[in-house]
Amino acid sequence: MPELPEVEIVRRGLEPALAGATVVRLEVRRPDLRFPFPDGFSRRVEGQQIIGVDRRAKYLLIRLSSGECLIVHLGMSGRLTVDLGQGGGETLGRYVYDSGALPQHDHVVMTLSTGARVTYNDPRRFGFMLLAQTAALGGHPLFEKLGVEPLSGALTPAYLAGKAQGRRVDLKAFLLDQHVVAGLGNIYVAEALFRAGLSPRRSAATLAKADGQATARAHALVGEVQAVLRAAIEAGGSSLRDYRHADGSSGSFQEAFSVYDREGLTCVRPECRGTVRRLVQAQRSTFYCATCQR
Repeated sequence: MPELPEVEIVRRGLEPALAGATVVRLEVRRPDLRFPFPDGFSRRVEGQQIIGVDRRAKYLLIRLSSGECLIVHLGMSGRLTVDLGQGGGETLGRYVYDSGALPQHDHVVMTLSTGARVTYNDPRRFGFMLLAQTAALGGHPLFEKLGVEPLSGALTPAYLAGKAQGRRVDLKAFLLDQHVVAGLGNIYVAEALFRAGLSPRRSAATLAKADGQATARAHALVGEVQAVLRAAIEAGGSSLRDYRHADGSSGSFQEAFSVYDREGLTCVRPECRGTVRRLVQAQRSTFYCATCQR
């Protein structure tokens, strides 16, 4: 499943092609994805200008001039392809899968006033599209309990300490809790914990002192979470299993993994003689170096 950096890369690819254009036609080729499409979906979107493309956690938010917002979640295998309609010109935000991205999996096609066409393809149909009032998104069930954006100024050592104080849950589970930090996933949590030198088994409560102040661990963790996400976005994201860019190339951040999917390999820290271990936490694989992550 794409994590925050991959969704942000898609957003950055989509916005220049979509912002300011009007939706001329919305073709829906099946009644549902993970959930049914909204009532009157095509009618509510057609004729609307796209004001902008934003992201919240792992959701794409396409703001419309009607005051509604098209919420898109890519699920496990969803992709958005933009054909600029200029004789096979530049294609943005496109990802392909081992399924071959067959045309029968093109479930939604949006035609824009610029001549561009946006196609949503999803072989597994775990993604979804919803419509909601833009002004009320903060109170929408998908967003009302989400934590702070990790790349925003709201993620501070003091914030983490406040959320962690007295918590017995381990750091891995704490960081994956979307009510604490929105959008973090398994890959980037593993990498951030390694960079901060913190064991995924460590209690989250150790991010806060007895008086609630942030510990040095909280300061280190905030910096490394943000650094690893920015590095992943700069590298074009991570390509795992069947996740690839349109031209067949891949995001390159997986080449810089320090621990993720490196079980049994020597720790990348020159001064460390440990090896990367794998354990299962909440039915998910965790990779870490038990020697230098404490």
